[in-house]
Amino acid sequence: MAKGAGERWIAESIAARRGLGWARSPALHELTEARQGPYHYTIGPYSEPVLSVAAGDRIRIETRDAFGGAMRTERDKPTRRLRMPFVNPQNGPIMVEGAEPGDALAVYIESMRPRGENPRGTCCMIPHFGALTGTGLTAMLQAPLPEVTRKVDLDEKEVKWSARVTLPYKPHIGTLSASPEIDSINSLTPDQHGGNMDLPDMGPGSITYLPVRTTGARLFIGDAHACQGDGEVCGTAVEYASTTTIRVDVIKGWTLEWPRLEREDFIMAIGSARPLEDAARIAYRELVLWMENEYGFERWDAYMMLSQCGRVRLGNFVDPKYTVGAGIAKRYLAAPAAGKE
Repeated sequence: MAKGAGERWIAESIAARRGLGWARSPALHELTEARQGPYHYTIGPYSEPVLSVAAGDRIRIETRDAFGGAMRTERDKPTRRLRMPFVNPQNGPIMVEGAEPGDALAVYIESMRPRGENPRGTCCMIPHFGALTGTGLTAMLQAPLPEVTRKVDLDEKEVKWSARVTLPYKPHIGTLSASPEIDSINSLTPDQHGGNMDLPDMGPGSITYLPVRTTGARLFIGDAHACQGDGEVCGTAVEYASTTTIRVDVIKGWTLEWPRLEREDFIMAIGSARPLEDAARIAYRELVLWMENEYGFERWDAYMMLSQCGRVRLGNFVDPKYTVGAGIAKRYLAAPAAGKE
């Protein structure tokens, strides 16, 4: 796999240093729509695998947009074209050889490209869905907000939101999961398995580490976003069909409670819960423990230090659970050189 200037750090990543198959020459697998067959709306241990790969292999995946392609024009209304909760279709499950409960699955997102001859994204306002409206979990007597569908032209450089505004193309995967041990969880809900985290940092150049709780890990992936702000406030990003290429590996004996993420310049622990502050607490707690267990920090020193230099990324606060990532720059994790304090 060729490495550009921005990918050289990958050789020093946790996945590269500890992965079961990272040193081997990776095979490339294709997971097309035809090979996928039915897409999934639940993440769990009961669906039939569509692919089996070795640790260290690459997979090129054809994802559908969050609406399964049902929102074709700006005249389409979500209540007429969609049937909740059958949104957020997932590719998978993909079995990764060597993954066993108690391990971690590393998912390196290598690239994300728009799919189709004239790629367009879709953003919708859906009744009783979003951060600034009453929902089934935040019950209100007010009428729902209006239904709006916007189709958005895009390419690998920019997202043409309107005649007035052009946004940068900053893709990420909204939903990434390894199967829970016994539960089957809908594809809209984030939790310890990963799920619909909607973290904008989970794009090309990132490695996500997921807890493995079933043999083979049973990886699910989908919900590609061409861009998204913190919070995904209206309930949807610029949802689009993608060709996403990933590399997967297994880190033996690295037992995680919650997902983690690594990029070139920082690490991040991820928590999902309601209320939002509990998601932040989970993320920061996991980050403190990570710093203590693997970077040699004393627990309370790490806790106080994060109060000074920790960083928070808001994934979504629109789904059944909200997601927060708590991170720290890698430069603060490096041990001091000999003779220096």
